[in-house]
Amino acid sequence: MPEISLFCGIRITMFYSDHNPPHFHADYAGQKALVDILEGFVIRGALPARQLKLILA
Repeated sequence: MPEISLFCGIRITMFYSDHNPPHFHADYAGQKALVDILEGFVIRGALPARQLKLILA
C-alpha cells in the first residue's frame, strides 16, 4: 500500500481504490487503525491516545 506520510513513528498509507468510506490506514508500533477521512473517527482498530491526536490534527 502506498505510503503517504511517516512522522513520529506513525506510518500513514492509503490505496486509491480501497472500499468506502474514504479512509487511510495508520500504523504505530504494531498497532493499526483505519481512520475515516471525512468524519475524522476511527473505523476499526486503535492507536495510543497521543498518536491518535496527532493524526486527527
